[in-house]
Amino acid sequence: MTVLDSPIPRFHLAVPVDDLAAARRFYGDVLGLEQGRSSERWVDWNLHGHQFVTHLAPERGRHVHNPVDGHDVPVPHFGLILTIAEFRKLADRLRAAGTEFVIEPYVRFEGQTGEQWTMFLHDPAGNALEFKAFADDSQVFAA
Repeated sequence: MTVLDSPIPRFHLAVPVDDLAAARRFYGDVLGLEQGRSSERWVDWNLHGHQFVTHLAPERGRHVHNPVDGHDVPVPHFGLILTIAEFRKLADRLRAAGTEFVIEPYVRFEGQTGEQWTMFLHDPAGNALEFKAFADDSQVFAA
C-alpha cells in the first residue's frame, strides 16, 4: 500500500522558521526527512507521508507552556506517533546529533491505560515537536 492508498487521511502542516538552511539541516539531516519542492521562502518535507512545510518567517511569537506530569509542555507543538522501536531509534539519532531536549524521552502512565513514551524538543526556529509511542496502539485515544 502506498501513502496515497492509505485509509488514514494525510495532514498538511506549515510552520514558520527563521532560517531555511538551519531547517534543511535539522529536518533533512537530523530527522532524516525527504525534501520535496522548495523555493527561497519555503521547503516541503515528507513527514512519514504527511506534507510538512517550513516557511521563512523571521518574526516569531511568544512561547507558551502548560504543566503536564511535572513538565512544562510547550504549546503549540506537533509530531508523530511512532512504534516503540522507531521512537527509540529516533531518540538515539537525536542524542547522537547533540539535540537538547525540552523534555527527555520518558514513559508516561507506566502500567496504566495509555502507557506511552514521549519526548519534546525544538527545531532551530523554536517550533516545538513531540514524538511518542504507545505500548498498545489501540489506546491512543483511551480515556
